[in-house]
Amino acid sequence: MRVRAALLGAALVLGASACQQPANAAEEVVSAPAAKRVAKEGSGLKTAVFSGGCFWGVEGVFSHVKGVKSAVSGYHGGTSRQANYKLVSSGITDHAEAVKVTYDPSVIRYDQLLRIFFSVVTDPTQLNRQGPDVGAHYRNALVPQSAEQAAVAKSYLAQLKRARLWNAPIVTRIEPAKSFYPAETYHQDFMIKNPRHGYIVRWDAPKVAALKRMYPGVYSASFQRN
Repeated sequence: MRVRAALLGAALVLGASACQQPANAAEEVVSAPAAKRVAKEGSGLKTAVFSGGCFWGVEGVFSHVKGVKSAVSGYHGGTSRQANYKLVSSGITDHAEAVKVTYDPSVIRYDQLLRIFFSVVTDPTQLNRQGPDVGAHYRNALVPQSAEQAAVAKSYLAQLKRARLWNAPIVTRIEPAKSFYPAETYHQDFMIKNPRHGYIVRWDAPKVAALKRMYPGVYSASFQRN
């Protein structure tokens, strides 16, 4: 109880915590297969949006991927008036905590980002929750920003369902792209700014460690700040 109280106090000092307090263990990682449908996005920087629970961890993992130029925590969907942490975390809005990733497809492709997402970032079998975080705003979703991304995402989800890597059905959805609203400043680059935060230590640092261990070729030791 003392540890939990201390963690809660730390979150309050930061303002408001986007994520719930840590439970007993970090999430398991899965060795997702390489995508059979390779993304062909041409040249120039591209963006992709991922919703997979607390945006601190999603942002933290992608910020350690070579070719990623930025990973911005924010709220996808809903309205601009309600796009703030207090309202989103209350569960009364239609937003999802999400991360907008800007990347160079000549270095890291969209299908490779999908593989990373399902391997070390999220558990695609959890409906309207992720780990200790519960609510539709923590839903698991892919938000394609182009027809090519949509085709790749659909193909990869079908491939994962056939692979049966998880003991429960995959509930990840493909959602149409709507407005994306960057989250409050204190949420941005949260992992690198708060490496000793209880939630980061228990839930998100292990994801980055898994990225380094499983995909050393795309892992970047430096954190790409926004």
